[in-house]
Amino acid sequence: MNLKYFLKIAAGVFLCNFSWAAHAQTVQPGTQTNGSAANNVVTAVPFLLITPDARSGGMAETGVAVQPDVNSMSINPSKLAFLEAPYGFSASYSPWLKNLVPDINLGYVSGFYKLDKSSVIGGSLRYFSLGRIQFTDANQQDLGTYTPSELAIDATYARRFGDEFSLGTAVRYIYSNLTAGQFSAGQQTKAGKALAVDVSAYYRKPTFFLGYDAIVAAGLNISNIGTKMSYVDAGDKYFLPTNMKLGVASTFIIDDYNEFTLALDFNKLLVPTQPVYDTNGNIMSGKDPNRSVPAGIFGSFSDAPGGFSEELKEVTAGLGLEYWYHKQFAFRTGYFYESPKKGDRRYLTLGAGLKYNQFNLDVAYLLANAQKSPLANTLRFSLLFNFGK
Repeated sequence: MNLKYFLKIAAGVFLCNFSWAAHAQTVQPGTQTNGSAANNVVTAVPFLLITPDARSGGMAETGVAVQPDVNSMSINPSKLAFLEAPYGFSASYSPWLKNLVPDINLGYVSGFYKLDKSSVIGGSLRYFSLGRIQFTDANQQDLGTYTPSELAIDATYARRFGDEFSLGTAVRYIYSNLTAGQFSAGQQTKAGKALAVDVSAYYRKPTFFLGYDAIVAAGLNISNIGTKMSYVDAGDKYFLPTNMKLGVASTFIIDDYNEFTLALDFNKLLVPTQPVYDTNGNIMSGKDPNRSVPAGIFGSFSDAPGGFSEELKEVTAGLGLEYWYHKQFAFRTGYFYESPKKGDRRYLTLGAGLKYNQFNLDVAYLLANAQKSPLANTLRFSLLFNFGK
């Protein structure tokens, strides 16, 4: 079995989904036959960048600074410290790329428990199935079928400092089984394993803003800071998708029945951008991507071959709007933008929510041109349970 070929195909199957093609192992660096330069950002396990929460999905992937709920640990663990319920849990599901293949899906479950007024612990499981894939070797001989899958298990702790600020962290175990132990180039493949942490912060303040009672907030989450991953003992090691998410949000309380939230989030991958090579494999512009994890994170702000202008193109933005009526019915929308040079994800999102007693049901729908975006018509569902007073 040709491992690198399979990894490219597998990554392409579930990464072209949200146009992470700019971030995946699907394009080799260098000048292409059409004259364009491919200087993508290469990572392992990019499924960790999919937002499982339907609420955030309906608001164009925003949420690092919006009011907290049970799913907060998937986007900003520090927000858990501001939850009022003593404990709760959630379950989310999304049939991924359903317009292309019928059996790729993402499942997510999470829960939290308040230790005291200021401290919260939580845990979550994220499971990504790529569906059934036909394995072949370099000579196109049938090696059988297999269902590759990946998962991440989190343990979370958040603490509030006063009435306006909190910090949080998550420790993550990552398991990626893409090859079922097949042989490649004389080596037996293995499941990729890694450890990672998230570091997050959240600030919110009740105030009077634009003529209304409001809650203004800001959030930061640097996720997937961890060890590199490899699928063979002596093979290439890939960076995890370390990501910085920074955002602001403002919730306007119009009256007892009407409430609006406006959120703006920015994202940037903190991993090396691939340089541009000449025909001999020498770097023409950019920096060598083969460096340590800390060097990769800090160097990610200045290693793009195109300089600062290209670094700006690696920043994605999401603008989201949420409306609640009588704290029971929610309607959401948003717009997500990514540079055409770095993936070209540009789409609208729609969402709705229903709250009844301790239960919340959220649904999100991605509105995009089905001819241009594999993500078109993507649905996400979340069911949340909040117990206690």
